[in-house]
Amino acid sequence: MFSTEKGAANLLIGVVIGLILLKVIAGWISGSISVFAQAADSFLDLFAGLVTFFAVRIATKPADEEHPFGHGKVEDVAGVVQGILIFAAAVLIVYSSVWRIINRTSVEMAEAGMVAMAVSMIASILLSRHLLKVSRATGSVVLEANARNITADIYSTAAVLVGLLVVRFTGLNILDPIIAIGIAIYIAKIAYDAINKPLLGLVDASLPHSEQAVIKSCLSEQGGQIVGFHELRTRRSGNQRYIDLHLVMARGISLERAHQVCDLLEIDIQSKLPRTSVIIHVEPCDGKCKQCPLDSSACQTK
Repeated sequence: MFSTEKGAANLLIGVVIGLILLKVIAGWISGSISVFAQAADSFLDLFAGLVTFFAVRIATKPADEEHPFGHGKVEDVAGVVQGILIFAAAVLIVYSSVWRIINRTSVEMAEAGMVAMAVSMIASILLSRHLLKVSRATGSVVLEANARNITADIYSTAAVLVGLLVVRFTGLNILDPIIAIGIAIYIAKIAYDAINKPLLGLVDASLPHSEQAVIKSCLSEQGGQIVGFHELRTRRSGNQRYIDLHLVMARGISLERAHQVCDLLEIDIQSKLPRTSVIIHVEPCDGKCKQCPLDSSACQTK
């Protein structure tokens, strides 16, 4: 039920709403500004979850007349939004921490906040792992960004929990906001990582070198029919990959056989890189290769 992109998005929204209610109640009972900051952070998660909810539904729509390449870039846009929200959460934590230092506020009923933070950490760990698992299985960029977002929550929640523990047993209220600021710096790093990948998709950057190596490996396996290739271009749109290349075939190969080779190559690539669209332009060998990889008889014109 929750193993699909849509199911994972639904689970995300449900869990985040529950955590918001828990943190608001705990913040009201304890009077802790850090817990309220966590509640505000979760509100950002809720907004991010809603963005994911709608982005996944749009991105998974099939290609149509107006969008012949599908709607995958919607996921990239949503992924960038996720990264911005993570950065906003880091700024919010720093602001709340500085406010706490300036006003020298104290925490009452720290136990309520500690319990809420512990429950929130457990829920966030389980949710982030599930989102990451689904994103890897489906190739969803926006779910991966959400998994990073929830991971950021785990560390910020841990910072608040440690701060509440220190306040509870030592009375050193200033240590709480100082720890939170340190965690906020780490969250900003996560924000950068979350924005980087979908941004590459928006500017049509090439696929990673590891995936390009897979493509070249598939080409080498067809070496008995292929003289060479060039103009290899790759890009990603959401969870969909696009590959096009020029394939040089031996002159003596018939059009039917060339078509069969292209089909086999396409199937091979798609089996190793799921959700891939492959376009191949076939060219005949010009006979000018100094070291032809094929037997010379294969390049003779019929």
